[in-house]
Amino acid sequence: MSILSQKTVSEKISFEGIGIHTGIKSKLDILPAEPDTGILFKRKDLKINNTVHALYNNVTDTTLCTTITNQYGTKVSTIEHLMGALYGVGIDNAIIEIDSQEVPILDGSAKIFVEEINNVGLKFSNKPIKIIKINKKISYSKGEKYISIDKSNITGEIEFEIKYKNKLIGKQKNKVNIFEDDLNNIFNSRTFCLYEDIEKLKKLNLGKGGDLSNAIVIKNNKVMNSGGLRNKKEFVNHKILDCMGDLFLSGYKIIGSIKCSQGGHSLTNEILKRVFEDKTNYSLIEIKGKELPHSFANYHNLKSIA
Repeated sequence: MSILSQKTVSEKISFEGIGIHTGIKSKLDILPAEPDTGILFKRKDLKINNTVHALYNNVTDTTLCTTITNQYGTKVSTIEHLMGALYGVGIDNAIIEIDSQEVPILDGSAKIFVEEINNVGLKFSNKPIKIIKINKKISYSKGEKYISIDKSNITGEIEFEIKYKNKLIGKQKNKVNIFEDDLNNIFNSRTFCLYEDIEKLKKLNLGKGGDLSNAIVIKNNKVMNSGGLRNKKEFVNHKILDCMGDLFLSGYKIIGSIKCSQGGHSLTNEILKRVFEDKTNYSLIEIKGKELPHSFANYHNLKSIA
């Protein structure tokens, strides 16, 4: 079976944990889904109007996490790490059942999601995958923050830069090829904050479930977590994970090149809005053929469907 056919999980996978912002415990199940389902969240604690599609135009809040909402006001928040895991391992379709508003933070990264998905494996369908191919450069900036997406011949790339006054974090930059590179350092990189910002989070009624088991905390230019950092670029790598998860809200894999400086959930959502506001910006493509490499290099087998 071709790796370029649509994929889902082979069986149900269950997780349980606390929401980093709400502080509420939740149970989450990833269930297999039929081709062309996409990623669909279902709130099991609600009886009606309880499904929300994971799509960029359902994003209603990007304050320190990504929240999606349906037309009836049903919300699911902090979806970005799970979405980044699904995007990175190549899942096209899944139903995510959850009994609370917020996805459990687990260890603050996508590591546990990826490990459990790999443990059960993927189920391949007979339907070819669909991808978004960027046709021209689009950019967006807000103050010092900047993001752009441009066409790429064969792959999906993210180049991300962060700049912090904190000396330990400082300026970090990394670039990954989503479809070809080893993404372990991306998946394993945890969310982080400065110790002096914890009070600000509390005033925003956020971070209620955060502690050293699910977030890196920096105090006086030192890592408070006993194990230190998992990799040298963990801070920027976590931003790349977030970006991957937010990009998957396009509904498809993206062939294009992302460049972002000091961005986050809001900027990624803004660039997707600008991509889809004009149909000349992109092509929706269905991949045909069983012998194509994972990087989608053989474009002779691409068939435009939109």
